[in-house]
Amino acid sequence: MQFRDLGAQYRALHHDIDRAVLDVMSSGQFIGGGPVRELEERLADYVGVKHCVTCANGTDALQLALMAWGVGPGDAVFVPDFTFFSSGEVVSAVEATPVFVDVDARSFNIDPVRLEEAVCVVKAEGKLVPRAVVAVDLFGLPADYPAISEICRAHQLLLLEDGAQGFGGSIGGKMACSFGDISTTSFFPAKPLGCYGDGGAVFTDDDEWAALVRSYAVHGKGSMKYDNVRVGMNSRLDTLQAAILLVKLAAFASYEVGDVNRVARWYDGALVGSGLVLPKRFEGYTSSWAQYTVQVPEGCNRAALQAALKERGVPTMVYYPKPMHEQKAFEGAFECPGGCPVTERLCEAVLSLPMGPYVMQTDVDMVSAALRKTMTELT
Repeated sequence: MQFRDLGAQYRALHHDIDRAVLDVMSSGQFIGGGPVRELEERLADYVGVKHCVTCANGTDALQLALMAWGVGPGDAVFVPDFTFFSSGEVVSAVEATPVFVDVDARSFNIDPVRLEEAVCVVKAEGKLVPRAVVAVDLFGLPADYPAISEICRAHQLLLLEDGAQGFGGSIGGKMACSFGDISTTSFFPAKPLGCYGDGGAVFTDDDEWAALVRSYAVHGKGSMKYDNVRVGMNSRLDTLQAAILLVKLAAFASYEVGDVNRVARWYDGALVGSGLVLPKRFEGYTSSWAQYTVQVPEGCNRAALQAALKERGVPTMVYYPKPMHEQKAFEGAFECPGGCPVTERLCEAVLSLPMGPYVMQTDVDMVSAALRKTMTELT
């Protein structure tokens, strides 16, 4: 059994994917061109924003947004403590200061109450200028944007949505990657919409920011790539990946998001009463289920549970085993009063199960039975 079965997806789509790849190979155009432009248009239309700029990966997408805003030394950027490293890494990369904020125990996303507290503490201290919030749509569920947006407006903060895992999710019909002043996503293969390598995209309704992102992504180009008006980076989505993503996007929008939500409901039913804390469903929210993540109960030896499940043919993953504030790279970073106790507990408790739109109900039944049996044996 695969943790995320990309092979099953390829088998379902291989005729169209093969044709798209061969068309690019025949064209001889491997950087830019029609597939990249078409993909950007379709992504913008799907998300419901004016501009989409593709780039080399999701990390670059985040950094390009901060660069377009001119975020830098002396600025504070508020980041959830429970997330992948790149959400905070890009803040340090532009020489700003990440301020790590605790998360909600059931959504896994940044806690608006703790966010407001952190902003007020930074303002009162007066050493840093609060500039932006990075809100992560963890495991496919959009963050609490109604509350976060209100905080950003009240404190004049820019909102950057990290939708690397949230692409395809929504709140009240409004799509993920449309909630930020700038939003980003990743096309890493295991993401809800993934390519066959690295890739990313930046979304915004702002013409000036979109133009700046496009410039920074190609060595700070002006009127053309040999007219360099600023120092940028080399961050392009190649044509082969764009062609593959065009095929995958059609399937993603047509049925994959619906199918992965059905798989999540199967898990909900199969694991109720198991002793695990199951992912919470929030009214009006749709998740794209990048991961189906449970929490093991207090006293459960998660490492032993994983090892025993592996022996039974069930792969699992831990996202994430270490809080951001404990990463050595962020040693000496700003510490919020009260710390991040929810994140610390989640890092000890979370366990992600095999997930994806091509998971069958028999797979869910097998995983769930193995999980229940193994937990019983270990207690």
